[in-house]
Amino acid sequence: MPNYAINFYTELYGDVLRKGRKTATIRLGDKTAKYEPGQLVWVTVGRRYGPRQKLFCAIIDEVAVKPIQDLTRREIEKENPEFRHIDDLITLLERLYDRTITPLEIVTVVQFSRITE
Repeated sequence: MPNYAINFYTELYGDVLRKGRKTATIRLGDKTAKYEPGQLVWVTVGRRYGPRQKLFCAIIDEVAVKPIQDLTRREIEKENPEFRHIDDLITLLERLYDRTITPLEIVTVVQFSRITE
């Protein structure tokens, strides 16, 4: 059983996670102390400090730390299939973190795969 979870806000990601269209998360800062390749995690949806729904168990495939400006289009699309450009991602991060974000800021890209039973 996983000891960690990657949580997402239901209104933004519930549907794409359930359909398997979202296979990565891009988090502000260096999260390598929290996530590592091979780690099992629950993928959940819900509000911070509120009830959450477990969607599935996943394995972390890759963890990469880099400036936002160095993200590839593929990494951005894995975060959100509707996004194509860094500006789309920055707008989302500013909404989630409630502050101004620059292309030079460091993010962690956590790529994961759903585990089916």
